Amino acid sequence: MAHFAELNESNEVLRVIVVANPELIDENGDEQESLGVALCTQLFGGTWKQTSYNNNMRKNFAGIGFTYDVDRDAFIPPQP
Repeated sequence: MAHFAELNESNEVLRVIVVANPELIDENGDEQESLGVALCTQLFGGTWKQTSYNNNMRKNFAGIGFTYDVDRDAFIPPQP
């Protein structure tokens, strides 16, 4: 299963949803983040980025209140 985070205008995470892996497979059998983003946008609107439960992309698994840092291509946890 793939996870996608919805971002607000300030790149803060609003929610994280699960998308079935087959939704991300292109005609060549390769997984494409863009297909998941397109599906999320079609269903819910908004801005979406894929996140990894195993932390193998974008540094951290996104959670509500995290911020997406465009320059680092990473989800940053809230600071106390």
